[in-house]
This record gives sequence, C-alpha cells and structure tokens, in this order.
Amino acid sequence: MIASRELLLGSFQTALAAADPLKIVGAHLPKPPKGKTLVVGAGKAAASMALAVEQQWPDNAPLDGLVITRYQHGLLTHRITVVEAGHPVPDESGEKAAQEILRRVKALTPNDLLLVLVSGGGSSLLTLPAEGIAIEDIKIITKQLLMSGAPIQDMNIVRKHLSAIQGGRLAAACRAPVTALVISDVTGDDPTHIASGPCAPDPTTYRDALNVITRHGVNPPQTITAHLTRGAAGEIAETPKPGDRIFARVENRVIATAQTSLQAAAEFFKAQGVQPAILGDSVTGEAREVAKVYGALTREIRQHGAPWRAPVALISGGECTVTVKGKGRGGRCAEFLLSLAVDLNGAENVHALACDTDGIDGSENNAGAVLTPDTLYRAREKNIDAVKLLDNNDGYSYFHALDDLVVTGPTRTNVNDFRVILIL
Repeated sequence: MIASRELLLGSFQTALAAADPLKIVGAHLPKPPKGKTLVVGAGKAAASMALAVEQQWPDNAPLDGLVITRYQHGLLTHRITVVEAGHPVPDESGEKAAQEILRRVKALTPNDLLLVLVSGGGSSLLTLPAEGIAIEDIKIITKQLLMSGAPIQDMNIVRKHLSAIQGGRLAAACRAPVTALVISDVTGDDPTHIASGPCAPDPTTYRDALNVITRHGVNPPQTITAHLTRGAAGEIAETPKPGDRIFARVENRVIATAQTSLQAAAEFFKAQGVQPAILGDSVTGEAREVAKVYGALTREIRQHGAPWRAPVALISGGECTVTVKGKGRGGRCAEFLLSLAVDLNGAENVHALACDTDGIDGSENNAGAVLTPDTLYRAREKNIDAVKLLDNNDGYSYFHALDDLVVTGPTRTNVNDFRVILIL
C-alpha cells in the first residue's frame, strides 16, 4: 500500500479527473443547428468547458460566444471569448459581461442554438441586477449572506429574485432552442440551484426570498428590500415557473456530479486494497458539527470494527457551511478538519483530507488540508491552540503552520467538497 498522504491526495486527484470538463463535455454536445451556435456560460469551470466545446465542435459549423469565469481561471480560446470577473462577491466586470450575454441571446433566431455552460460560481459571475438595483447593493447582500452561514440554496433564492438573467430568465429571453450543460456543485444536483439556474424553472418566489433574509438575520440595502417586497405584492413579474411553455425548447443536462467523483475515488481505494465506504454526496450542516459525527463513526470503527473493519476509507461529498463568528482565515474544509482533529484528539492510524474540488476553500489559496495522527502533537510543539483557532474560524492558519495545506491552483471544475477519512 502506498503512503497514507499519497493515498489521500491520489483519491482527490481521481475525484477531480472524473469531473474534468476537457474529458467529459465532448460526449454531451448537441448537433450543430441549421443556423449558428452561440455559447454562453458562467462558473469556475466555464473556461475549460468552453475550450472543450471548441476542441469538439466541427470546424465548418458557425460557433462563437462569451463565458464568464473567476479571476485567474481563464484559458486561451479562439472562438469563444472568456471574461474573468469577481467571485464570490460579484463585480462590474461580471455585470458588463452578463449584459452582453443577454443582448446576444436576445438576437438569436429559432434556427440557431443556444449552448449554455453552467457550473458552480455562476451565481456571482453571471450577475445582472434587476432594474432599479445597483451592483453595489448586490455586493453588500452577497457578503451578508456569505457571513450568515446560509446554505447555497437559500442564497440563490435571493439572487434569482434580484437578477435580470438568472432563475430561468436567460432561457426565457431566447427564441432559439437551448441546451444547458451543467456541472453540479450543489447537493441534489437540481439545475435550478446551480449558478442560480439561468435556464431552469424556478419554483421559489419573492416571498421566499424575503423569508430567507429574515431567517438568516440579513439586513440588506433598502433598495433590495423594496424590490423583493414589490415582487411579493405582485408588482414585479415572477421568475419562470415549472410548467412554463418556454421550457419546452430547453434541456438542462447535468454532466458531472459529486456522486460520480466519489465513486471514482472509491474505485481508487479498492485498487489500493482499502475498502471504500461512501457516506453520501449531499452532506450539509455546520462543518464543525459534521466533523463531530464523523469522529464518532471513526471511533466506532477503531474500537469495535463496525460498521466496517479497517482499513477503510470513509468518503463523502456535499457542502457544509460555516457561520462566521471569528476573524480568522479558512473555509469550510479547513474548519471541518480542525474540528475533526480536536474531536479525535490524536487517534492512532487515522488520516483525513477535506478539499473543495474547485481548488478554493473559502476565499483562500488552498483547496483544503490533510490531517494526520500527529497533527495535534505537532501543533502543540509550536504552541498552537487548536480550540482557540477553531473558535476564531481560523483553520487556514492552523494547517498552514503545519505545512498541511493542499494547494492545487484553479482546477476549473467544481462538484462541491470532497472528504475522506482513512482508517488504517
């Protein structure tokens, strides 16, 4: 068996490969139409998806387009323009590009094809505020929602109802048939929640958006509250709903999911003689609390050999949340691992990895981190207090001091978090 750290990192690389747009997009491309094909899209995978389309599209078939991705996530393309913009907080670059996308989509004819490339991160990148709302107001409420610990589904309910392009409105603006290729970064893999569903029917309402704001204690700018209140009163048109006739010419095709990546990682562990156990692709909740549950399961396996005997790899995906109360650095993966370290208290033969498949844990430069049996010991040798840093939401600093961060750079894909606890 290869070394534990290499096992963990190898499983993560295998999971990433299963969601690599350059490997998977080609099999899902539609046939070229009689007219032209316009490619638009947004998300952390937008550039790699666009490049994959270019590599597979017939040279003699008209093709152009515009996609938006996060800063430093662009790639060199020739037929499709790639614009970089702000994430997780939107900016003017994304707003301008979204405006141009909507303009070009409205110009299509029924003989053309709209090919939409959708991936995680698209909610902020494809930001075009509804009439009467400024981009500065969107920035404010986005920051508030990010700090509140609201799950992505709740955040997107609000964003859809502040947008001129999301929540199915992009598809509604198009006269041509629409094919959306979707890489899922949300639990449940419902296209309505991925990048705020620009081509998917939206079952939520303005009233739902107001309820999200109340539930998470958010205090948005007055213009936003007024807009949502007017919408709830029926003064502003709702987003297109399930059953709307516009979706008869729209296909949302999910081409990569967390489950696919978890299964690929499971096969990797099998080949190394380690029994894999997939605990689910839709794990949610506060990262530090989820870690405690996994800690209890780990102890059960170590002490009683149940429900699996070691060696075993506990694999899971999903999207935990962090309600930020401290001032530290680090995302949900670092928080999960630091909480797990505290809970296991140096348990022997237990190693773990938690990484975001987009290569960015929160707002830092790392994908996540690794945990070893001597993590707490090495930290104490450096006078680093794990509990204190956990209380300050400072998982990044903890694992950085131990040289245990996992840094991949932009992966240009995103199928949510990847976690594995390896019990030897």
